[in-house]
Amino acid sequence: MTANPSVPGPRPDLAMHNDWFPSGWDHVLPRQGVALTMLIGTASQGFTGSLDELMQEAFDGHWDMIGGDLDGTLTFFWPDGQWHYEDEPAGREASEAARWDQFSTMLTKAGFPVPTTARDLAELYLAWGLAHREETQDGTRWSMPDTLPLPDDLLPLDAELTERIDGMRWSMRTGPLVNTLVDHLADDLGEPEETLTSLERLAAGTGQEVDDVRIALAELVESGEARLQRGEEPADAQRLEAHRRFRLVMDWQLFHDHHPKLHVVGQDPARA
Repeated sequence: MTANPSVPGPRPDLAMHNDWFPSGWDHVLPRQGVALTMLIGTASQGFTGSLDELMQEAFDGHWDMIGGDLDGTLTFFWPDGQWHYEDEPAGREASEAARWDQFSTMLTKAGFPVPTTARDLAELYLAWGLAHREETQDGTRWSMPDTLPLPDDLLPLDAELTERIDGMRWSMRTGPLVNTLVDHLADDLGEPEETLTSLERLAAGTGQEVDDVRIALAELVESGEARLQRGEEPADAQRLEAHRRFRLVMDWQLFHDHHPKLHVVGQDPARA
């Protein structure tokens, strides 16, 4: 039976590699890196054909997020997006030029060509091991490794970029630990302003390891949202023995100021 070309088939669901954001590449590459990773990740889900063919099947050949098509010009900022002058006070053109200078210098030092299009960037993905491409009898097959190579293992990141990526990775490591601890304090204990506890008790209450509780407490203390006291003296979470009791004093107002709740439109706030 011949397929009716006027009736479009189902478009493939876009797939994002689980390791993309934790790896830090999002902080290194032009903005189209996210879209390209989604495109290659989608191609890796059993699609046979070129990235251009996938673009045609999924987006009728045009996708704004990737810059139109694979030959669109790479940029670090959305050309028509709202500009945040507080984050980039130098202005759009100056900030774009500075990011390109940083990116170009880094790639040149490492001996890689500087890409100007998403197609160029796809070739760098292959060189870096972020993606693999194989020509088979049925056509082109794309794949990605389970664990992505890290940008700091392949490129000479400057101090500012290294600090930014390290901070992001640490936040992704500690964020869930803090959330689990706070959920226990809020949902199980009713947001006490002060509680006499220990690392072992908190670990049992949260289902976490003692060392994970240490990290979560240290983050809350550093942010000013909590204090640890033994008697009249402040306590250091890193030095506390697991069984040793201390007073955990929470500043819930500051915590909620830092972490405002999101309410669904139309939802009763009292039931949020």
